[in-house]
Amino acid sequence: MIVNVTINQWWEALSSAHQVFWFISIVFSVLFFIQFVLLLIGLDGDAGDGLDVHVESPELETDFSALSLRSIIAFFTFFGWTGVLILGNQLSVWVAVISATIAGLAAMFIVAYLMYKFAQLEQSGTLNLYHALDQPGEVYLSIPAHKSGQGKVHVMIDGVVREMDAVTDGEMLKTGEAVRVVEILDNNTLKVEIKSRLQESTKIQLS
Repeated sequence: MIVNVTINQWWEALSSAHQVFWFISIVFSVLFFIQFVLLLIGLDGDAGDGLDVHVESPELETDFSALSLRSIIAFFTFFGWTGVLILGNQLSVWVAVISATIAGLAAMFIVAYLMYKFAQLEQSGTLNLYHALDQPGEVYLSIPAHKSGQGKVHVMIDGVVREMDAVTDGEMLKTGEAVRVVEILDNNTLKVEIKSRLQESTKIQLS
């Protein structure tokens, strides 16, 4: 009971801003610890706001996103503790907010980058892109003409539909167009052509 009274007195002596930072730091530290334990035992699934979702496709996980659940939890964990430390040193609330935001953003991008690199390493050991050669696919994000930029395609590789970066030598390929993989380029990028164009080319060669 004495301990409870002491904690209550300590809490009430804090400013409102200090209480907010303490609340954020404690809550998100607990979430950070839980997520870390789940990751160690292999039960971690990064379900976010739709920008970084755990799915069957390893390629989807290799898209760099700073707005995953892991990175958001890291942001608020470091945001909270930085604010606690700044206000604990009797500095202003604005200094605490700015410093906490910088620390949180740094933690968020570091975690996002580390998970991006881990996913790339995992994919490189399990995915054989050469199994995608001559496979049919569908344009997911429009592919600019004449290799002037990258789009994305959904293509079947080893029995699983994967989302891959893609370029084309021909005209722009719009979302929904049927394509076929004709070459594997650097950085896990596929070169594709529209199906009908390939079929016409094959007919010409056969004739």
